[in-house]
Amino acid sequence: MIPVEDLVALVRAYNPRSDSELIRRAYDYGRRMHAGQTRHSGEPYFTHPVAVAAILTEMRLDDATIVTALLHDTIEDTKSTFDEVSIQFGEEIAGLVDGVTKLTNLELTSTEAKQAENFRKLLIAMSRDLRVILVKLSDRLHNMRTIKSLRPDKQVRKARETMDIYAPLAGRMGMQWMREELEDLAFRVLNPEARNSIIRRFLTLQREAGDVVQRISADIKLELEKVGITAEVHGRAKKPYSVWRKMQAKELSFSRLSDIYGFRVICGTEADCYRILGAIHQRWRAVPGRFKDYISQPKSNGYRSIHTTVSGRDGKRVEVQIRTREMHEVAEAGVAAHWAYRDGARVTNRFAVDPAKWISTLTERFEEGDHDEFLEHVKLEMYSDQVFCFTPKGDVVQLPKGATPLDFAYAIHTRIGNGCVSARVDGLRVPLWTRLKNGQSVEIITAEGQRPQASWIDIAVTGRAKAAIRRSLREEDRDRFVKLGQELARVAFEHVGRKVSDKALVTAARQMGIKDRVELLARLGSAEVTARRVVETLYPELAARGGEEVDATRPVVGLPDGTPFARAACCQPVPGERIVGITYRGRGIIAHAIDCAVLAEYEEQPDRWIDLRWHDGQHPAAHAVRLEMTIANDTGVLARICTLIGEQKANISDLVFVDRKPDYYRLIVEVELRDVEHLHMIMTALEAESDVAQLSRHRDAARKP
Repeated sequence: MIPVEDLVALVRAYNPRSDSELIRRAYDYGRRMHAGQTRHSGEPYFTHPVAVAAILTEMRLDDATIVTALLHDTIEDTKSTFDEVSIQFGEEIAGLVDGVTKLTNLELTSTEAKQAENFRKLLIAMSRDLRVILVKLSDRLHNMRTIKSLRPDKQVRKARETMDIYAPLAGRMGMQWMREELEDLAFRVLNPEARNSIIRRFLTLQREAGDVVQRISADIKLELEKVGITAEVHGRAKKPYSVWRKMQAKELSFSRLSDIYGFRVICGTEADCYRILGAIHQRWRAVPGRFKDYISQPKSNGYRSIHTTVSGRDGKRVEVQIRTREMHEVAEAGVAAHWAYRDGARVTNRFAVDPAKWISTLTERFEEGDHDEFLEHVKLEMYSDQVFCFTPKGDVVQLPKGATPLDFAYAIHTRIGNGCVSARVDGLRVPLWTRLKNGQSVEIITAEGQRPQASWIDIAVTGRAKAAIRRSLREEDRDRFVKLGQELARVAFEHVGRKVSDKALVTAARQMGIKDRVELLARLGSAEVTARRVVETLYPELAARGGEEVDATRPVVGLPDGTPFARAACCQPVPGERIVGITYRGRGIIAHAIDCAVLAEYEEQPDRWIDLRWHDGQHPAAHAVRLEMTIANDTGVLARICTLIGEQKANISDLVFVDRKPDYYRLIVEVELRDVEHLHMIMTALEAESDVAQLSRHRDAARKP
């Protein structure tokens, strides 16, 4: 449990004017009220309210919200009363605590008419004070993080409620980081096999393709340097649930899924955003239909950013988001940006929008409406990334946002899609490229002899429609595609000093999961498979990438000649993480991670700070990092953990048991890594292991740098 002074320090870090005494009193009151109560895990119950308060400090929220988190279960679960909380902490905080209590008692998973009424109450509570829902979302997040202590049936019920209600609500309010974490935690419970399968496929892809994220990030940085733009570039593989949802929506296998990597460029001004877009489009080919300008047309929750998808290194599709720092704060915090504090004052962000207007409009619009109609419209608003349209007979067809009548036609049946010539939307004739909206009625008009056109691929949005269109085009022009594919293969093989042969193509088709040689050539000719990928499948050594290996003794840029260098033992930064150097008399320069707690000791000594960055290139696996994990005390578990680490080409340099219990071990493992992506690969592999209960990076500020 976080000590009270540590919680006070977390708040004062962004709000020096915080009423620390108020937080201490609330902490002491909550601890006394919950004394003797325990959670399902056996921990003292008060660890939960404290953890919820800590989550809210990450959003830089005001004192009243932090105190509400500490007290949010007192009225419901202890002898405390509304009047007592009001007397001791004021009417504002008592009202917030009461609001959270009422939300907790709502049965949002009920299938009866009561669900609609409870939805109405939830939205009304939000419109009165949004901080109520911020506390409730943080409460749900901590409960999902600790859900393993519940019975399996309760885990499933909570996870389904989280996936259906709380995750979309967080997304609708612009809090994408919370939506992603809630979805992933619920996905872990509802479909663990699918999640672990996707993680394993990611690991296989990383082993085969290498450090794709770091290479593409370096490419983007290089292009920005050429045009003189300073910006931060961050890349990552998409979350397992996001990948799985895309696989289901587009009916694609993992191997055929594109743009599974996302990159974010954060710059200084709006003008820079468009300059960066130009630089990226000059360097890489833009994917048609995948460009969105949310700066000129922001979302209703204040979200602003430019989205584009390009064919990047090795033909891989990557999504790039470009925004300013102010836009990024709103994109990350959503509604919390409206309440955030910095240096004791409310942060003024011109892009922050109060989502209470949306909530208020929704509740007013349906205040007197039918229960079923209200619930239907609420869910349409909650799932704003989906479109629900109707057939002339009244059947509902669910499509992704931005879908067209073509997608609608193929969703009904492939035969209808192939024969589509036009459509009527709400009785009016519209072009096939029209974007459908929620609640519209769509009638597809077909004609005999009609065949899909090549231009339809750019009009369609869903994977099902695109696949059906490509399949039809491929069958129609198969002979032409096979001949073109043969020529593309010949040129690609000659480029690496090899001759194309039937045997080589049969082998490549088998390894790529394609039916036969002719099918492979047809896909080459239709641009579904690149000739480069075929060559890399057969001759990976000819496609090896990577620059010169970085000297492990001088891995950073910015060191004065002859100055000794070392990594800080407290935070153990690795290549890929932002770092800063601190000079130590007689010891040279020691690199700390930019978020290392020890750096606070040197805030008043700016002359000791040195600007450092890691060398570009491939770093050797020589950077030790400590991982803390809790594993099941069972036969072979520790051996499997060590094997998993070894499979990721990392060496275990130390292993210490911190705690031994009859049913589990807690230990600290020190592994030697290349960079932050290597660390991510190892932690992902370990998290997928069912016998690993908890895993985190172990940082110890008490260790001497």
